[in-house]
Amino acid sequence: MASIPSVRSLSKLALGGAQVLLGGGQGVLGSTPVTCSSPQLSCHNTTVVSNLCCFNAPGGQLLQTQFWDTDPVTGPTDSWTIHGLWPDHCDGTYDASCDSSRAYTNISAILKSFGATTLLSDMGTYWKDYQGNDETFWQHEWGKHGTCISTLEPSCYTNHKATEEVVDFFQKTVDLFKALPSYTWLAAAGITPSTTTTYTTSQIQSALSAKRSGVTVTLGCSSSALNEIWYHYDVRGSVQSGEFVPANPDGTKSTCPSTGIKYLPKSGSGGGGGGTTTVPTSGTPAPTGTPFSGKGYLNVNSGGSQKGCIISAGTWYTSGTCASFTATVSGSGFTLTSSKGKCGVVSGVLTCGSSVSTATAFTNSDSKLAAGGNAAWSADSVASGSTQVSVYAGTEKSNALEIVWQSI
Repeated sequence: MASIPSVRSLSKLALGGAQVLLGGGQGVLGSTPVTCSSPQLSCHNTTVVSNLCCFNAPGGQLLQTQFWDTDPVTGPTDSWTIHGLWPDHCDGTYDASCDSSRAYTNISAILKSFGATTLLSDMGTYWKDYQGNDETFWQHEWGKHGTCISTLEPSCYTNHKATEEVVDFFQKTVDLFKALPSYTWLAAAGITPSTTTTYTTSQIQSALSAKRSGVTVTLGCSSSALNEIWYHYDVRGSVQSGEFVPANPDGTKSTCPSTGIKYLPKSGSGGGGGGTTTVPTSGTPAPTGTPFSGKGYLNVNSGGSQKGCIISAGTWYTSGTCASFTATVSGSGFTLTSSKGKCGVVSGVLTCGSSVSTATAFTNSDSKLAAGGNAAWSADSVASGSTQVSVYAGTEKSNALEIVWQSI
């Protein structure tokens, strides 16, 4: 490969403090040359780098891009989906379709031939085409973008096996996507899909910057509705095994307005969905059936009166539609599930969804929800309006709560 005579200032891009060393999944298959012992960070070289197996160029900034498709609904209702992994030049431009000889049209077969069945399953869940043509979509992303990543060239492998770089491209993209849970990060900041509530660019950027050490992202909107997020990285070393360092966007690309951004729900998603408010307004309800059995609401009592309820992600909410929960007997207690999935106490926080690996066995204490035998819960602040608040097990936070069952 030829050298890239690129000289770029170290101040070209602002680096985030967080660094991503991706793992999990089935791992990459190739081994880059041993000369990658002291790789430079892409987009930050001040002299020519000749070994493009250890340095991504000219596509030095890697973008992990995600979709939020609501019409038609594409992918899980509580997750964004993958668009791709794109190598941009460090000035906002990019190459495309760099090697027609490797524009493969049998992506699934390639992955299966290397035993990457878990990867293929993940792609079938999260790397979706809105028209249902997943295989064609994957072919397009590899041919247009994957073939332009210098460190994925076959010559960059020791004892290269034909097409193994394809597996590395898709595995790395999926691993990176899993490290960027956009839905969860936005929800943690009270930004949830809604047909009525709108958000500002500043709110969305702040929610995501809080998880990535202050760097920003590129936001994409269609008719003022948020539908795409691009996360930018510079890479120290190869895409296969290098260090992904969060970076600011390599150009002004966002297409969202500063205010009035809609974040529309996917069909069937819960939380902040607008519509008719069904939050009960009376005091602590008298259960109409056996406490914590069948379906019910989790109403929140705070300061001696009822104030809203727990919604499907496990957060406290005082506006919109209460989520219904299903209580299922488990040993001497019960488990809870919502439309998001299993519920549990994760790092001290009441949570429902894919991040809950094992459902918590809750118990009933005078019709109040108890975890670990303790019916006390608390929050940093009082939920109001469209603001959601995380609920913690125990009383260490400043606002004491009770969570009361109401059968439905």
